[in-house]
This record gives sequence, structure tokens and C-alpha cells, in this order.
Amino acid sequence: MQDTETSLKLRLWTVEEYHRMAEAGIFGADERVELLEGNIIWMIAKGTAHRSAVGRTDYLLKNRLGNRAWVSIQDPVQLNERSEPEPDIAVVTVDPLDYADHHPTPSEVYLIIEVADSSLKLDCETKAKAYSQAGIKDYWVLDVTSRQLYIFREPSQESYQSKVVLGEDATISPLAFPDLQIMVLEMLPPVSRG
Repeated sequence: MQDTETSLKLRLWTVEEYHRMAEAGIFGADERVELLEGNIIWMIAKGTAHRSAVGRTDYLLKNRLGNRAWVSIQDPVQLNERSEPEPDIAVVTVDPLDYADHHPTPSEVYLIIEVADSSLKLDCETKAKAYSQAGIKDYWVLDVTSRQLYIFREPSQESYQSKVVLGEDATISPLAFPDLQIMVLEMLPPVSRG
């Protein structure tokens, strides 16, 4: 039986075109979008657990890394000409101009962390593939719902070759900073004891 469904061809956008659209005011001031693999996607609304985890992880990394790296929150990272996501946390090389003239690129990225509440599938599949193809060596997804940390390493053009899931009591070190010990629990929002 022959498939009668016609596949649609999508128009993929470049980072340059995406920037021109933003400059032209095509996106509303309250619209949260990002470019991923040529597609403009809506960013999922963030809940309180998400916000708490991002804040806790940002504070933890800035305190422990000091001036060894730059920690950015929900700022663009240009993966290639068709992807410019805004990861929840990006740990990147220190730039003397504080990235005033460009967004960090894969060669400047030590670690990317996405915090997932309702976005786990997107973060572990679509975004993981884009980060892997761009050569991001260390990608973490902090699942605030199941209180687990997904560690993706060994990037390839298909996807990451290594995926490990850690519970909240586990300890992990970023590849670029093996001396830095982080307990998953330290990044998660506290559990209310009500």
C-alpha cells in the first residue's frame, strides 16, 4: 500500500535572518522564541520549580567557578548558521569583551544545562541532537519533576553516544572542571515540607 500523504517542505531560517526578523519587530516584546535547526520555536513557559532550579544552579556555579568561566542565564549560544538556542545555563570561556561582539559558539562552551519541567522530551531529544551535532561536549538536563539529572556526553552527528541519568543524591563534575563536585540536590529546588 502506497503512502498517499505528501510531505511538506519547510522553510528553514538562518541565524542572520532570525536576527533581522527580531530587529524588524516581527516578534512581539512578550514572545519568547528561539531558533533551533532552522525552526523558530516557542519557548515553554517556566514554572516556579524551573525558575528556582535555574537560580540555584546559577548561584552555585558562579560561586564555585569564580573567574575560571563565565556563567550566562537564558542567553543565546550560536551553534551554527541555523541554530541559536537560549539555554537555561551556559558555562563558557571568559571573553575580554563579555561577548559584546558575538554570542558564544561551540568552541567557547564548557557546559550547557537545560532545566526541564514540562520540556523534558524537547530537551532530551531535539535539543540534545542539536547540541550534539554542534559538538557540545557536556550537556545536562535537570529534570525538576523527577528530580534527576540527565548527562549527555560524547557528541556525534547522530546524537550523544553517552547518556547517564543520576538521582538527586548523586555527585557530578563538569568535564572541563573535574575538580568541581556538584551534588544534583544542590541544583534542585528544595522540597517543601508542608
